[in-house]
Amino acid sequence: MHKFSRRAFAALLAVSTFLPGAALAADALKEIRIDWATYNPVSMVLKQKGLLEKEFAKDGISIVWVQSAGSNKALEFLNAGSIDLGSTAGSAALVARINGNPIKSIYVYSRPEWTALVTTKDSKIASVADLKGKRVAVTRGTDPHIFLVRALLGAGLTEKDITPVLLQHADGKTALIRGDVDAWAGLDPMMAQAEVEEGAKLFYRKADANTWGILNVREAFLKAHPDIVRRVLATYEEARKYSLANYDELKKTFIAVTKLPDAVVDKQLKERTELTHSRIGAPQRESILAAGLALQQAGVIDAKTDVKAALDALIDDQVPLPSN
Repeated sequence: MHKFSRRAFAALLAVSTFLPGAALAADALKEIRIDWATYNPVSMVLKQKGLLEKEFAKDGISIVWVQSAGSNKALEFLNAGSIDLGSTAGSAALVARINGNPIKSIYVYSRPEWTALVTTKDSKIASVADLKGKRVAVTRGTDPHIFLVRALLGAGLTEKDITPVLLQHADGKTALIRGDVDAWAGLDPMMAQAEVEEGAKLFYRKADANTWGILNVREAFLKAHPDIVRRVLATYEEARKYSLANYDELKKTFIAVTKLPDAVVDKQLKERTELTHSRIGAPQRESILAAGLALQQAGVIDAKTDVKAALDALIDDQVPLPSN
């Protein structure tokens, strides 16, 4: 058998990518892998109503749903290529991009106040300063983690002044209620559940320090399938507008998935979730940039990093959305 050198094989492969057959093979998308999350109510409506399945049925493209338990998990899935689009907080996406995760932020699914610092109803902790020397449950790589770091910074403290207990969000809530930790950087709906069912106290809140709910896409997927991504966003918009106009249906879907009681769901959806935004614009950029600069000041992001340039590389606001 005639042997090809590696260089000859590479040349042949390069030429073949320009052939029509190769182009067709590259474009023959079989499935779209996308996440859903309890911190992203619109994703749950999108999944429950089968809107993406309907949109892509005529193309023979199937939809694979993967649950993200937190921004950290969505970002892990995106980085590993196990999902194509994933839901995170804007600040978490920025840190991931700085750390080499090749993603683009393309859409706003909510403006939440989904995190605060939480303690038990009988705790003596009343301020961020009281956390010094305490055990705090937190999920690294998420908005609650970034919220905690910024809160500590504002009180003249760092993570070295506390004992971080690294747990996924739901386990953090359980650890707090059991008394295994003194405080928790919470996330809804678990945070709302702890409030309603256990009398937990949100002793530090700052709505503006909650960064936006952002949908991200793998950069390679966006480059290879820009029209597919445009159609996904158009369908996301349909689900967001439906959720905004039909609160009872949104709540019914949320309860069906989470099995949480009405009072918990109302607290998250009515009091702390705003679904009136979709485009990434100046408010989102400013919020995410402020988080990034605070993290740099706290030493989480390297001092040499150009945070604004990283933000510009992260956000792609050119994918068209349907006009409102």
